[in-house]
Amino acid sequence: MKAVLLVGGEGTRLRPLTLNTPKSMVPIANRPFLEHMIEYLKGHGIDDIILTLCYLPDRTRLHFGDGSNFGVKLTYALEDTPLGTAGAVKNVAECLDETFFVFNGDTYTDIDLTAMMEFHHNSGAKVTIALTPVEDPTIYGVVETSAEGRVQRFIEKPHRDAVTTNMINAGAYIIAPEVLSHIPNGLNFSFEHGLFPLLLKRGDPVYGFQSDAYWIDIGTPEKYLMLHHDLLEGRIARVFPGKPAGEGIWLEEDCNIHTQAQLEGTVIIGRNCVIGSMAHIKGPSIIGHNCIIDADSLVDGSVIWQNAQLGQKVSIRNCVIGENVVIGERTQCMEGCVLGSNVVVGSDQILEQGIKVWPDENP
Repeated sequence: MKAVLLVGGEGTRLRPLTLNTPKSMVPIANRPFLEHMIEYLKGHGIDDIILTLCYLPDRTRLHFGDGSNFGVKLTYALEDTPLGTAGAVKNVAECLDETFFVFNGDTYTDIDLTAMMEFHHNSGAKVTIALTPVEDPTIYGVVETSAEGRVQRFIEKPHRDAVTTNMINAGAYIIAPEVLSHIPNGLNFSFEHGLFPLLLKRGDPVYGFQSDAYWIDIGTPEKYLMLHHDLLEGRIARVFPGKPAGEGIWLEEDCNIHTQAQLEGTVIIGRNCVIGSMAHIKGPSIIGHNCIIDADSLVDGSVIWQNAQLGQKVSIRNCVIGENVVIGERTQCMEGCVLGSNVVVGSDQILEQGIKVWPDENP
C-alpha cells in the first residue's frame, strides 16, 4: 500500500534546530525522524512511500536513497515552492491510482493504521481523518462527528464555552484518489482549510477515525523534548539502539564511560562517546554519536545531538543541544535552553531559562 509523507516544510516552529536540518532528519533517539516513520508504516504493511520535499532535500535523499536499505520503496517529489498539504499530494497524483495514506511530517504516533483502513472501507468514506483527543481543544481546530463517525463540521480554535468535542485532526488521512480532482494544480492548497471543507459542502462522505493511541506534534522544541521523555519513560513502545548496560541504560558501540561516571534513569548513549569521571547523566536523557561529556558535568533530562562537547562542570537541565555544539567549562544552561548547530559557548556562562541560540552564534 502507498503513503505520502509531507516532509517538505521548513520546520519553522522547531527552529533553531531545523535551520540546518530538515525535519525528516531531526534525530529521535539518535535516529532520523523519518526512520521511525518508515518502521511504523512497515508494521502496517505500507512499504511504497512518496516523500514530498522542498526544504534542504539533498540530506534526506542521500541518507535514504531508494529505500531498499530500509525495506521500502521511496519516491521523491521535489517542490520548487511550497504547495501546502493538499497541493503537495496533488503534485504526485499520477502516482496515486488507489486509496492511499497521507501523513503530516511533524507528528509522532502509534495510531492503529490497520484498524483505520478497515474503518475506512466499512464506512464507504472518500476521506477518513484520524482524530485524537487533547486536553485543551481551544488551541486547535476540532472535528465534530456523528455517532457513526461521519464528519459534520470543522471548528477552528473554538472558545471554551463553544467546545463540543476534544477531538482534533491528528494529521493522518486515508484518501480515495478521485477526490484529488478537487485540488487545483500548482497552487498552495491545504487539506484542513481547502479540500476537507469543500468535500463537506459537496456532501461527500468524510469520516473521522477516533483513537486514543499515543500522538504528539513535535513541531516545537518543547514538544520535541517531551517526545523523548515519553519514549524513555515508556509511554510509547519503541526499540532503542545499542545494547543494555544496566537498568535503563543503552550504549552503542565504542563508548568510553569512566568508572566513576554516574548514569541514572533511562539513558541512551550513541556510539563513540566519552563520558568523563564524576559526570552525571540523569535520565530521561539522550547523548548523540561522537559526544564528549567531560568530568563533573551534569546532563539532566536533555537531548544532545551528535558531535557535541561539554567541558568540565557544565550543567544542562531539560535542554536540547544541536550537533557540533561546544560548551565551555563551568557553564550552566538553565531549564529549556535550545542551542542550534555549531554554537560555541564560552566558559563560565549562564544561559537563561528558555533561551534559543541560532546556529553558528556564540552567546
